[in-house]
Amino acid sequence: VQLQASGGGLVQAGGSVRLSCAASGFTSDDYAVGWFRQAPGKDREGVSCINSSDGRTYYADSVKGRFTISSDNAKNTVYLQLQMNNLKPEDTAVYYCAADYSISTTQAMGVMTLLWDYWGQGTQVTVSS
Repeated sequence: VQLQASGGGLVQAGGSVRLSCAASGFTSDDYAVGWFRQAPGKDREGVSCINSSDGRTYYADSVKGRFTISSDNAKNTVYLQLQMNNLKPEDTAVYYCAADYSISTTQAMGVMTLLWDYWGQGTQVTVSS
C-alpha cells in the first residue's frame, strides 16, 4: 500500500485545515486508514481512523468535535481526508496517514496503536496563537 499525504500549512488558532491522503495498492476490501501526528519532543499519537468494513470511526479525545475523518474510493484508490476545525496551538504537529489490514492490531482497547504497516510521508500543520 502506498500513501501520499497533502495539505497542511500555517493557520491561526481557531482556523481550519483539510488534510488529504491518497492510498493505493490495497489487496483486500477490509482495511483501516487513519491519521497520526507527532509534535516536537512528543511521541506519535493516533488522531483518527476509519474502518472500511463498517465505516466505524475513532477519534482521540483531544480532537473530538473538532476533527472529521472521511474516505472515498475511486479507481482502486482510497482518498482519505481529515477536516480540522477550531484548531489550537497544541494541534501543531507533523501529520501522517497510515493504513493496515488488521483492525485488531491497529485499534485495541478503544485506542489507536502504532502497529500500522503502511505509512505516508508527513505533512506539517502549524497553528499560531
